[in-house]
Amino acid sequence: MSNISRKDFLKIGAALPMAMSSLSLRSEDKKEKPPRRIIFINSCLGFYEPFFFPKSRGDLSTSDYLQAFKLKEKMTVFQNLFHPGMETSNHDSEKSFLTGTPSPESPNFVNGISLDQVLARKMGSATRFPYLNFSIYDRGWGCSWNDRGSAIPPMHDEENIFEMLFKEEDLRLKKQQIRNDQSILDCLQRDLIQLQKKDNQSGKLENYRAVISEMKMQLDHEKFWLNTKKPKVQKTLSGNQEFAFSTKIRNLFELAKLAFQTDSTRVITFSMDWIYGAIKVPGVTGGWHTLSHHGGKLDTIAKLSRIEIDTLKHFNQFLLEMDQIKEENGTLLDHTTVVMGSNFGDSSNHTCNNLPIILAGGGYKHQVHTVLKEQTPLCNLYLELLHKHDLDIGSFGSSEKDMDLLKA
Repeated sequence: MSNISRKDFLKIGAALPMAMSSLSLRSEDKKEKPPRRIIFINSCLGFYEPFFFPKSRGDLSTSDYLQAFKLKEKMTVFQNLFHPGMETSNHDSEKSFLTGTPSPESPNFVNGISLDQVLARKMGSATRFPYLNFSIYDRGWGCSWNDRGSAIPPMHDEENIFEMLFKEEDLRLKKQQIRNDQSILDCLQRDLIQLQKKDNQSGKLENYRAVISEMKMQLDHEKFWLNTKKPKVQKTLSGNQEFAFSTKIRNLFELAKLAFQTDSTRVITFSMDWIYGAIKVPGVTGGWHTLSHHGGKLDTIAKLSRIEIDTLKHFNQFLLEMDQIKEENGTLLDHTTVVMGSNFGDSSNHTCNNLPIILAGGGYKHQVHTVLKEQTPLCNLYLELLHKHDLDIGSFGSSEKDMDLLKA
């Protein structure tokens, strides 16, 4: 095989998931019963604040949006969380939702590793898929970022995701793919030897070494799972195209539930990214982004709320169905931490204060509605989630401290 170019090599490196670098395939992970799981959902245009937060502190029945939720005792709404350094970031703030890296609008911006990828290092080794990364449409990036600040492209096609999770592979073709990947890896390793003789730029060499290490770990992982059959599940995806946008959200939640239920993965992100053009949900047709910039107009807010109610309807159903799946000492929801939120507090004014954050499940003693006394970095909650999942990390993103907001 001829040597791969540096340009192509770096493209490969940018696309490889950071989480692969820590796969250990430890047998003790598989003994964990039931396993712990986590999902992060970002509705990147936020929610209309007066309809989202409860009007009476601690009473979710006074929230226009949350009063219909069936499992209020298994969720906590957090108020007064924010990401520092987002004052002028506008829609770019979405890039930092799971990293907390400031100034994403800067031309010199380099993102940090996202929270899901840190968790995947520890939680991803015992499953066929170390993590899953979903989005509504194909734009090349979503919630997940590796430790080099590169976006990890999400998956958006429900049918393809279902086949990836549950359709048996052609072993002959899979083995050939592994052989081809091994040849590429061998080529890269030979190139690295030559580069070490010529190139004194240690930063570039370290990047090459990291990418090669990740590719090797990924190949080892694929070989490990090669002869393990995928779980059999009934295909429960909806084909309703009258409300295609709503159907896609419903289907992606369904795939997340099935992936957790079959222990195909333990870490998922779901980016509800804003899309161009009109979408149709029950009661309204319009541009989600256009309506979110309502400027206080009541008729526009009424239309926007239809879209937000629809997305939250599917989220509510996701929680309910997760809680109906029984596991040892509880339910699937009790063993899954679910974080739903947004990078925007008010998308109409492009502000990133008072972010709408819901944390559900996970087996915590939920407080229903927690109003913090002052603006608090969202990364404080992220740091606590890392600690709750047995990761001894001193800081994450813009965190200041673990505030012990989640009671076990």
